[in-house]
Amino acid sequence: MRLYNTCGLIFLIVMFFNCSNESAIEDPNTEIDPSKYYQELNISYGNDTNQKFDLYLPANRTENTKIMVLVHGGGWSSGDKSDMNLIKDLLRQDIPNMAIANINYRLADEDHQPYPMQIEDITSVINYLKDNKVKYSISETLGFIGTSAGAHLSLLWSYAFDTNSNTNMVCSIVGPTNFTDPAYLNNTDPDLQALIDIYGLNPAIPFLEEISPLHQATSDAPPTILFYGGQDPLIPTTQGTGMRDKLQNLGVTHEFTLYPDAGHGWVGLELIDTWTKLKLFINNHL
Repeated sequence: MRLYNTCGLIFLIVMFFNCSNESAIEDPNTEIDPSKYYQELNISYGNDTNQKFDLYLPANRTENTKIMVLVHGGGWSSGDKSDMNLIKDLLRQDIPNMAIANINYRLADEDHQPYPMQIEDITSVINYLKDNKVKYSISETLGFIGTSAGAHLSLLWSYAFDTNSNTNMVCSIVGPTNFTDPAYLNNTDPDLQALIDIYGLNPAIPFLEEISPLHQATSDAPPTILFYGGQDPLIPTTQGTGMRDKLQNLGVTHEFTLYPDAGHGWVGLELIDTWTKLKLFINNHL
């Protein structure tokens, strides 16, 4: 489930991003100078071919440099970190003092359910960054931006698995939040049901609650910003409004935007609005 189609990519690249000529340092044996820009691609954090991530470090970074973690969508069974390159480029353009980790994770199939496998992969990436924070001259402070399935994973990890409370903000762009929503449990759409079935046929309600960010959120949840489309065929509007209401009841700092005519992604003025709001939220909370 990719958020951005080709037209949206072209539009925002023209509007926001001019390609950088900065050179990459990709030799892991090279001494890393924190005064210079550095990137390292396809860092392995496990034995699976999908257990890799890209790291982008700003010049003049210090032990206080914060990290934004990008988590791609794809229905938990497809997608790639390259799908998040546009967001990565916008962050580098508009918030240049931030480190960025753009991650891949193991994909679900008939033999491997997404949970807890993909949550464990996020934990492995975070532990890798923590273990190497001196090498990279970065802090342990995190933010998350996820799209679709990646947004679900970002919310779930931040709410239920960030045992050190290092997450300062999390963004969900069209992410599922509640698998016990009647709009899911009582749906008659085969495409929607196929998406839900990735988590198993006829799963028990306690399990569905365990994998639902809405049921895992507490008053200690990090500031959260949510974006949803009113015509999304895969993510019912109640996935966004329900999460909004839960955060409101818990007293968690949050923002919610619903684009009434948008589907599972959007372009043009709505996409500009998304980035404008997200950029401000990052600057205020990370």
